[in-house]
Amino acid sequence: MANLTSGIDHIGVTVPDIEEATTFFKKAFHAKISYDNKKLGDEPQQGEDVEKTLGLKKGAKVIHIRILSFGNGSSLELFNFKNTEQREPVIASDLGVQHFAFYVDDIQQSADYFVEAGGELLTEPGELLGDVENGAGEFVYGRAPWGMLIELISYNPNKLDYPEYSEAKRFTP
Repeated sequence: MANLTSGIDHIGVTVPDIEEATTFFKKAFHAKISYDNKKLGDEPQQGEDVEKTLGLKKGAKVIHIRILSFGNGSSLELFNFKNTEQREPVIASDLGVQHFAFYVDDIQQSADYFVEAGGELLTEPGELLGDVENGAGEFVYGRAPWGMLIELISYNPNKLDYPEYSEAKRFTP
């Protein structure tokens, strides 16, 4: 069977202000701007077709879209909406996408950058909790300035103890 998926291209993130979010991601993770799909001040993406295509509530307007790149990993597509009610960011027990993780080389230095950039750590970095990852590395969860949950993770991929039923090794940048 042919592999139809090469990997994750990008993750879409709605933020209250793309410039502030860009500054956070640059300071915390050395993000680079790839391009803006919709510049602030351009005519918003709106209307019935946009609402249907993106699954938006009636009247929502997309006012700014930016692609950020991170080393050799997936990109983030930042969105800013107007004219729509927005809920609080999810917590880990909510359905759907509840966090994403940045693989980092130095967990403590990366955690320091995260906090200096305006993020808040939920705990200090600690040992990975899973059976497969036991003793292989460290992780910590934190909240971006707008409340989104982000994980920092660092591990030695050669120390992961894959079970017999494993069909593939996890991707490590």
